[in-house]
Amino acid sequence: MKKIVRRYSPIFVIIVILFIWQWSSQLFSIPRWLLPAPTVILNEAINGWDSYTYHLVSTTYLSIGGLIIGVSVGLIVAMALHLLPVVRQAVYPLLILSQNIPIIVLAPLLVIWFGFGVLPKLIIITLVCFFPIVVATLDGFRQTSSELIHYMQMAGATKGQRFLKLEFPHALPAIFSGLKISATYSVMGAVISEWLGANKGIGVYMTLAQSSFRTDRVFVAIGFIMVLCLVFFAVILILEKVMLKGGRHVNG
Repeated sequence: MKKIVRRYSPIFVIIVILFIWQWSSQLFSIPRWLLPAPTVILNEAINGWDSYTYHLVSTTYLSIGGLIIGVSVGLIVAMALHLLPVVRQAVYPLLILSQNIPIIVLAPLLVIWFGFGVLPKLIIITLVCFFPIVVATLDGFRQTSSELIHYMQMAGATKGQRFLKLEFPHALPAIFSGLKISATYSVMGAVISEWLGANKGIGVYMTLAQSSFRTDRVFVAIGFIMVLCLVFFAVILILEKVMLKGGRHVNG
């Protein structure tokens, strides 16, 4: 019984919050443009499906594309910094400093330099995705057992062999941890990029809804952003279980 309560307690809390929200909206007659009731938001999400389907599809494709590029760049940078300590000492502090610059500040510059096409949007998503991957991957490399590294050195393994057969497999859990963060950041980056210049996407849908005081549609957009993040997270979680299980099977 305790396990069931612990497992489903978040769902119970959400239901309670929605109930209080719905009850408060009716009791205090809160205007829809200020804070619509959950039933109003749900009704708009169901009946307005045709008006935002292509927005949702556009943001999904943009998020996936940016995530793939960001993760690829992050892994390449992390491996280069790990294999080249001199480069890591020179570049890693700059990577840390770069995270102090808000993306919302860089985004207008990217629009000026590259226009309103897909490229600046992908760059924005790449920038928010690759840093968690770099940090998590480097931490995974550093956590590799020094005894195992020494053993492979004694066995005559080259640096490349140590990396491919020991360091990289041991870093996979850390890589997946960074990947989960990057997946949620990719949706955020896509929405931010759409705010700054686009003709479709959840960010555009949200902006249009806000300007017309359709608060129910704003909440619908927020809901789909949350669902999209959860879907990305779940897919990566499944991949993590499959790959790490397979890795443990091979090692065994």
